[in-house]
Amino acid sequence: MMFCLVYASSATRPFSPAQLTDLLASCHAHNSQLGITGMLLYKNGNFMQALEGEEQAVLNLYAKIFQDERHSGILTLLQTTIPARQFPDWSMGFRDLNSPEVRSLLGYNEFLNMPLTGAEFSSDPTYCQRLLTIFKKMM
Repeated sequence: MMFCLVYASSATRPFSPAQLTDLLASCHAHNSQLGITGMLLYKNGNFMQALEGEEQAVLNLYAKIFQDERHSGILTLLQTTIPARQFPDWSMGFRDLNSPEVRSLLGYNEFLNMPLTGAEFSSDPTYCQRLLTIFKKMM
């Protein structure tokens, strides 16, 4: 069994495409060392991230993210055990939801226009799983 944690947060300042690329490279290197995989989504200054791996490793990383000054309004959307990794091929997958290429992807759905804030997802955590699954299939 694997542990999965999904959270949403707001960036304390906007990220440029170059800064998002740097963030991805940093997450990729760090999470690989920890045995953590997942997916990072970014839209309009908001993040949603799924982290999966050994429970204590995920919780330790989440505690560091919670202290990271680049995040505000962090909201835990989902904590659960899963039978297997949902994102085994990535130490961190990434997609900028503002990208024009996302809108042109086969299977694009207006669901993808939902804001990545806790208010939209906290009432029904299956929404975050659904969003992440859509991107997993498209990547």
